[in-house]
Parts: sequence; structure tokens; C-alpha cells
Amino acid sequence: MLKGKSALVTGSTSGIGLAIARAMAAQGANVTLNGFGDAAAIEKERGGIEKEFGVKAIYSAADMTKPEEIADMVKASEKTFGSLDVLVNNAGIQHVAPIEEFPIEKWNQIIAINLSAAFHAVRAAIPGMKARKWGRIISTASAHSLVASPFKVAYVSAKHGIAGLTKTVALEVATFGITCNCISPGYVWTPLVERQIPDTMKARNMTAEQVKRDVLLAAQPTKEFVTVDEVASLAVYLCSDAAKAITGANLSIDGGWTAE
Repeated sequence: MLKGKSALVTGSTSGIGLAIARAMAAQGANVTLNGFGDAAAIEKERGGIEKEFGVKAIYSAADMTKPEEIADMVKASEKTFGSLDVLVNNAGIQHVAPIEEFPIEKWNQIIAINLSAAFHAVRAAIPGMKARKWGRIISTASAHSLVASPFKVAYVSAKHGIAGLTKTVALEVATFGITCNCISPGYVWTPLVERQIPDTMKARNMTAEQVKRDVLLAAQPTKEFVTVDEVASLAVYLCSDAAKAITGANLSIDGGWTAE
């Protein structure tokens, strides 16, 4: 479906981003990986994608808090592959604290990585997509783009911003063969979530299953985690011709969380 096209996925060295990058490669797209992590592990993933799917894959260490590095990453993808057809804004971080104790530097960092980075990437990618009359822009939002939780003021603000950015861009590019949508997952089973369980067990005197059911999945009626592959499959669908009329949408994949 994406043979001959290229995809850039930010925050794609693990978790949701890596699953999306692999899903795009499985459809024939050349991919640009981005994110932090162990260099050897990243190279293993990059090489593995090339070997498994028969595509080209490159890695960019661009810092998502630096607009010039984001723009350079987009240019590098275009230069390497001849075009940038699919942009997935997935990079994100989290910090939890009451608003009066929320560190200003954490607010600035979360807004920069979770919201402003998407603006800078879209701004850099749009000219090429317009010239080719085809493009797919997808951002990983969150159930927190639709509802709030206490102690997550920066994250919730950024994800609500992603929803607004998505709608605005969709309207601006609607006649250029470009769609712009965001995906809003609930709790997704990732290594990041898994690593939180032991500390939560200790702090709350709970078993692992109690933490999953009564803490992490308390808001999800299905009482099941969303999987990274489910999110990736939705992203792939949004790149298909069948989804060309879907634009400006915020698509929930949250086990019913935001239905309540």
C-alpha cells in the first residue's frame, strides 16, 4: 500500500512509535526512526526493519525540543528517500504533580515535545506534500486530548492542543490530497507502562494485577490495555485510499474510556 513512499515517525525507538514505524515498513514504506535510547539497540531495530521488510530505514537523533533539528530531520528524510509522504508525530513525555508544585521547566519541556514539535514537523513537511498532492499527517494524541485527569496539567494541555492543531491543519490542506488526523489511545501496554508497575505495587501495597485493574485500567471499561499493534493498525488505515475522506478527526482507541 505504501510502496515507494516514505514515513517519518518521531519517538519511534520503542513503544507505540516503533510499532507504527514497523507497520509502515510492512506496507512497503521506507522509514525514518527518531528518538533517544541505547545506540546499539536502536541500530538493531533499524537494521531489523530493513532486513525483515525489504525497505530502507534511517535514524535521526533530532531533539524534539529544537525546531531547527526537527526541520533538518524532515529535510534529511526527503533527501534520502526523495519525498516525505507520511509524518507521524508521536514523541511525548509525561510528568505528574499538583499544579502549584509543577516545575516550570517540566511544563516547558512537555509543551515543547508533546505539542510544539508536532507544529514544527508539520510546518516543515507540508511544502513537499503540497507539491506532490499527497500526504498523510498523523499525531498520537491521547484520551487526554478529550478528557482531563488531575496532576497532568502540561500533558493534558498539550494533547488538547494536538487535537486543535490537527483540525486546523486538516482545513488548510484539504484540497491538496493531504489528510491530517490524530489518534487518541487510552492506556497502552508498553515497556514504559510495564516499568511503572513494581513501584506502584510497593507504594500502594497492591499486587501487579491489582495495579493493572484498579489503577491503570480504572478508566477503561474493557479492563484491557490497548496494544501497540492496534494503534499501529489504525495509523496504517489512515494512510490508505479507503481513508482519504477522513481528515481533521480525533479517533479514540481507548477501550471505552471517553464514552463515559
